[in-house]
Amino acid sequence: MARLNLKAVEERVAPLAGRESYDREFVFDLLLAYGKPQSSVTRLRNGDLNVAADPAGEVAQKKVVYFKETTGDPLEILEELKTSPDVVRFSTRFVIVTDYSELVAHDIQTGETIGFPIREIDQHFTFFLPWAGMEKAQYIAEAHADVKAAERMGKLFDELLHANPGLLEQPHGRHALNLFFTRLLFCFFAEDTGIFAENQFTNAVGSHTLADGSDTAAFLTDLFTALDTARPADKPNHLAAFPYVNGRLFTMSPDHVVPAFTKGAREELISAGKLIWREINPDIFGSMFQAIVTPGKRSDLGQHYTSVPNILKTIEPLFMDPLKDQLDAGNDSVKKLEALLERISAIKVFDPACGSGNFLVIAYKELRRLEHAILERLAELDDKHRVLFAESKINIENFFGIEIDDFAVEVAILSLWIAKHQMNSEFKDKFGVSIPLIPLKETGQIKQGNATRVDWNEVCPNDGGEIYLIGNPPYKGGKSQGKEMKADYPFVFGKRPYSKDLDYIALWFVKGADYIEGTPAELAFVTTNSVAQGEHVGLMFPMIFAKGLEIGYAYTSFKWENNAKHNAGVTVAVINLRAERTGQKFIFTDGLQIEAKNINGYLADASSVFIYRRTGVLSPSLPRMVLGSMPKDGGHLILDAAERSRAVEMDPESDKYLKQYVGSAEFINDIQRFCVWVSDAELTSAKQIGPIATRLDAVAEWRDGRDEAGVRAFAAFPNRFKQVAYKATESIIVPRVSSARREYVPIGYLGENAVISDAANAVYNAEPWIFALLTSQIHMAWLAAVGGRMKTDYRYGAYIVYNNFPVPPLSDAVKEKLTVAALRVLDVREYHCEQTLAELYDPDKMPDDLREAHAAVDTLVDSIYSKKPYETDEQRLSDLFAMYERMTAEEAAKAPAKKTRGVRK
Repeated sequence: MARLNLKAVEERVAPLAGRESYDREFVFDLLLAYGKPQSSVTRLRNGDLNVAADPAGEVAQKKVVYFKETTGDPLEILEELKTSPDVVRFSTRFVIVTDYSELVAHDIQTGETIGFPIREIDQHFTFFLPWAGMEKAQYIAEAHADVKAAERMGKLFDELLHANPGLLEQPHGRHALNLFFTRLLFCFFAEDTGIFAENQFTNAVGSHTLADGSDTAAFLTDLFTALDTARPADKPNHLAAFPYVNGRLFTMSPDHVVPAFTKGAREELISAGKLIWREINPDIFGSMFQAIVTPGKRSDLGQHYTSVPNILKTIEPLFMDPLKDQLDAGNDSVKKLEALLERISAIKVFDPACGSGNFLVIAYKELRRLEHAILERLAELDDKHRVLFAESKINIENFFGIEIDDFAVEVAILSLWIAKHQMNSEFKDKFGVSIPLIPLKETGQIKQGNATRVDWNEVCPNDGGEIYLIGNPPYKGGKSQGKEMKADYPFVFGKRPYSKDLDYIALWFVKGADYIEGTPAELAFVTTNSVAQGEHVGLMFPMIFAKGLEIGYAYTSFKWENNAKHNAGVTVAVINLRAERTGQKFIFTDGLQIEAKNINGYLADASSVFIYRRTGVLSPSLPRMVLGSMPKDGGHLILDAAERSRAVEMDPESDKYLKQYVGSAEFINDIQRFCVWVSDAELTSAKQIGPIATRLDAVAEWRDGRDEAGVRAFAAFPNRFKQVAYKATESIIVPRVSSARREYVPIGYLGENAVISDAANAVYNAEPWIFALLTSQIHMAWLAAVGGRMKTDYRYGAYIVYNNFPVPPLSDAVKEKLTVAALRVLDVREYHCEQTLAELYDPDKMPDDLREAHAAVDTLVDSIYSKKPYETDEQRLSDLFAMYERMTAEEAAKAPAKKTRGVRK
């Protein structure tokens, strides 16, 4: 199914605006406009998929929408509906209420609400973009509050460092300052949310300290002691009104000193207290606050905070969706609902790279909301279950974490407390019963340490209960790791062999596999997508699958973005590991949920094969692909267009020794470069031509001065490239690196006078039908799965991608059809010759006729592999991996003594 872009959605929504009248069909038309399948909308319309409580006036589809008609106030109805048990258990994304004059809608994931005349739906189409797979920015207003608060605390931090020179160099100085800021954060939040009296903390500082700040530290020391004192009579009179919090957060010790204040520091403290702290979200602020107090991280304010929708990609399929399904199944049974309540009370959630706790916070909130939905339904079914007392079965003690940063540990614990208070407030709004936060009884299970070296069972004992590991562990490629990271590997692998090319996040996957092996526990990590691409798959997944584990679900590559000050835009995946079982497996891609028989290490629905480096082609019909020619010349054999013109102008005879020189950048961006190409037989004649001779002499001198003996030896042959791949035939050029934004890698077909450089791959003696195969969507899917990435760009390697590409036997008739389709693509490119390939293959600017020509190639090549049209790349990959498995098995059977899997790196 093609994914709609922004413009396409806008065009499809436009006809829904300005109608003379509206009725129930509006919601179905709206879903179709965002690309929802016609078949599912039809089933929703006829009632097969409608799970609404009142199908006569409501339309509800799980995870999509809850739509309600009303003759009353739409906003009032919306407020009631958005927290109803039905909306919770069906994981509804959008709640919509309309009287067909006004429309109001609420986004459950972001918390945003919008209202407008229904005739103006086209002006507000971006609100529903997640239906089309375009996840919008999350928590916009709250994120602004978080950033502003973090920046304010940053100014206070700087003032305190100025007032306390040398504090960070003291043995416990940084810990003391970290803990001090954690206490401030709690106080600011407490006075804005009803834990303290309104503005109680800020007013006390302003009223009881001198303007010069000289006594602020002493006052705060007394205040923190008072917050750790249970009996009001034991506190100073001016602090007696402050409540008892507990001894965990405010215990004073020699290591927990309050820093000295200046006038400026005191003013920053009071200014920070004037912010509206109830708008702060603990799931993002912790990450930002951690950056404030970490040297060198201030400019990255919130950059690596994981947005709520991305966190939900781990916890929803992992445990929240099954729990909501259980709620749905037991919706009319008191006994089943009571059993579900007991089940969720025992669930343990463990983040072994928890940072400031945002994954744990969201998991806690989601479980609390599910608990509220269960209690609400129980109260409807049986009066004895009416909520008369304040208690929650979801205990913070069941949330575990490991974090290497001391301050982040404190912030994670604090964030869980804040989250608990927020959920207590929701409980009160729903049931009219208060659950006081203080005195704090639960301290959480967040431990400080290096997770690669800590025994995870000592933090969260895997006793066979329901345990879910979640998180976004750190990742760093093998070649960019520092000594400390590399030193962690032996602690994870012990005596087991491992590759030094493993990404750092592999340590969490391997430790996680060790932790859950043979138990019901499961994990789901947000990970760099490179762990499921290229050679890394064969380095990591065999040892994981050997433990009897499988991938239960996976989100294929998507952009991880958030609303922090400097938004991070990296490409990630979500991978779930669990014990092998017969349950359903799902691949989530481009907004679709696709059921799979087996999910392999490339996140494809196929058997668990592994693609290794292969020196020869798997498919006999394919000619050899080689790396282009490498000059190793100090740049003296290469000329740009102006240099070539000058050389020919100086001596026209130069031209016969110059060939077009094409690498990836030159080909894609239409950059004219040339190279000196002189055979040994022509060397004597070439040296008689001044511009050529000058360059050959420069090459000889440059090579003679190199340290590498192999290069120095070539000084005697200045006309030769160090590596020669060129043949005087037509050739196909395949860029080694290409932007992942492009739907197709701009592969080219060149004449016999073009020398392909080592910045690209080359196929010589190439017929056009091969071009069609390589530029097809099925080959692009293969490249994306097995080729690996350079940052987010596609990286094409002959040994991994091309040599392993399975191609069935092709008849001459099929090759002829492929040739015609290939020439059509080349003809259309020539028609648009005023544009570079970079412009032509920009997905937002690609000409319609070029897109149509490629579509014809795709349809033709797909028909070679399948009689049924493919709807997704996952289906293409499923067939490709199956064919690869058959072909390698046949190859092994024909030559059992031969290594058929190629050479491991």
